[in-house]
Amino acid sequence: MIVWVSGASSGLGYHTSLQLKKAGMTVISGARSYRDQEGEAENGYRLYLDVKEEASMDRFKEQALSLAGPPDVLCCCAGVLTLGACEDYSLQELRDVMETNFFGQAMMIRRALPLMRKNGGGKIILFSSVNGVLAVPYQGAYTASKHAVEGFAEALRMEVSPFGISVCVVEPGDHRSGSSKYRRHSVTDSSENPYYQDYQKTVAKIDHDEKNGSDPDHLGRVIARNLLKKRLPARLLIASPDQKLAVLLHRLLPKKLFARILTLYYGGRFR
Repeated sequence: MIVWVSGASSGLGYHTSLQLKKAGMTVISGARSYRDQEGEAENGYRLYLDVKEEASMDRFKEQALSLAGPPDVLCCCAGVLTLGACEDYSLQELRDVMETNFFGQAMMIRRALPLMRKNGGGKIILFSSVNGVLAVPYQGAYTASKHAVEGFAEALRMEVSPFGISVCVVEPGDHRSGSSKYRRHSVTDSSENPYYQDYQKTVAKIDHDEKNGSDPDHLGRVIARNLLKKRLPARLLIASPDQKLAVLLHRLLPKKLFARILTLYYGGRFR
């Protein structure tokens, strides 16, 4: 099984590519940080890939085809997080998050799908998040990008089904895998900002939950097991029991009540 993985140099993308390689799959791992690190590695054959650049994606495609042939699986893991109040995001900050987290996945799909159709089938894994289901304060840009992934995947699933191609959205909760270089802060991170106090409390809670999160290798193994099935599930919620409960409560509770509970959990204020 030949798998292309974007965003494979750190975080969940790295651990996913590592576990797929350990499961015996031929993994072509792409990431921006691989510019000077191309070659065979523990998480597959590494190639430079920037999902914000068309030329880089085209180069990755041609090199991956030359190395291993057309993909049986496309696994889109590239992502960035910019923390801040919705009011404070600049247009460029919003564009950067959407270009990596959503447009990058869509453009990788555009390159892999014709190859899968020609091969008679394939599997596509798109990385969303628990934030693709529910919002968290001060993660508005990230939440918007993951909601976009969820909606795009639903349409894609219906369109490609006749060609024997299945689509799975992976919705991770907090995992011990984040890299601070992919976490940016908007101007909310200033003591003069009206959101500053609530923002600091929320960021501290986010840091705590990630540092005490689930094992990222477990997530990679779950994905590997599901790739060995004939068809992928539509969604894989891979999260701690309390985060799974939060997803359920988000569906069941009145929206204002749920918002109050979540805001208080992160140390903020809610009227």
